[in-house]
Amino acid sequence: MIAPLLASLLLVAQNRPALDSATVTRVLNQLKASDSSVCALAGEALTNYGGFWRRSFADPGMPMPHQMPTPMPMPGGGAGGVHVDMHQHTRDMDPAVLRAFQGVIRDDNRCVRNIAARVLGNHGGSDTYNLFIGMLKDARADFRETGALGLGEREDTRAIGPLSDALSGDASPVVRMTAAWALGEIEEKTAVGVLTRALDDRAPEVRRTAAWALGEIEDKSAVRPLSAALDDPALEVRLTAVWALGEIDDASAVPLLATATKDRDARVRQQAAWALGEIESAQGIAPLEVLMRDPVADVRKTAIWALGEIEDEQAVEPLVGALKDSDEDVRATAAWALGEIESARAVDGLTAAQRDEVGSVRRAATWALRQIDDNDDHDVRVRVRPRVKVKP
Repeated sequence: MIAPLLASLLLVAQNRPALDSATVTRVLNQLKASDSSVCALAGEALTNYGGFWRRSFADPGMPMPHQMPTPMPMPGGGAGGVHVDMHQHTRDMDPAVLRAFQGVIRDDNRCVRNIAARVLGNHGGSDTYNLFIGMLKDARADFRETGALGLGEREDTRAIGPLSDALSGDASPVVRMTAAWALGEIEEKTAVGVLTRALDDRAPEVRRTAAWALGEIEDKSAVRPLSAALDDPALEVRLTAVWALGEIDDASAVPLLATATKDRDARVRQQAAWALGEIESAQGIAPLEVLMRDPVADVRKTAIWALGEIEDEQAVEPLVGALKDSDEDVRATAAWALGEIESARAVDGLTAAQRDEVGSVRRAATWALRQIDDNDDHDVRVRVRPRVKVKP
């Protein structure tokens, strides 16, 4: 029974007719007995209602899609595993529908309860603030988690103090983690101090979420504290700390990221290359040139992408050398990067690359040469797609 109901719910969410309380109540009651994967799908449909389905669109005219790692899953378990932005596309909900969600906000089923918290956090009235504050102080840790989740969805600055207290002192690592996430959603600089202290939390999931939140807030005062997280024993923490430094986008992080380019895990090295490309400082050229010799092709490719973002002529010779890399994606990315830099010193190397055995490399070289000639032919489409994989 749950499969047809879920299918109809997904169709409802996409077509967006009026959502009635009877349907919501029926679905929520069904989900209480469902497995976690079904509940997660239904949670995504319900919490996206009035919003949008996140998709990745590539502009066919762009030779290099902008890389955007997403290392932070949405807290809340089966409430729709990955956070989908609902704050820009909300619409009013029928009061009866909201009451249906309010009726399960203290349900014993964690998934159903957290679905309700997300909906009420986005669509509920001002009274939901007090509801979630009360839950944040509940004797049950799972209810406190839901309270923190709802406060994060509300993005209400009044919650910074209570959430900071939860992050600093709650006995449950899940509550502390969700409080850190909520502070990242609110994005206020006043939370930097408590999030910095949470980088020393005994639970790696809390440290990781605190690093993510600091990246969301994007305040350069967090650069130095995040440097300690680059040595964290947990891979997920190191990855997220590097991502956060890229998000903060301050040149003072370049020496720290240069250290991260030497990490024992290739994913951290690749993430460090991405972050250096985000910062776009010429100081990052030297460590990126080292990464161009990395044994892992994805690391080399991302380092080359970063050099293309920096657009400094110092990188021309190493990039011309990369046109002969053993990996075809690396060669194509090198051609793209040279086109971004637009230096005449790359013409000979790119001309030779037009005879590459792989069509994508030849097309990238042709596009780059036309960039250098300042005669971009819009009929040429260069499709270079390096990807940064940072999901643990």
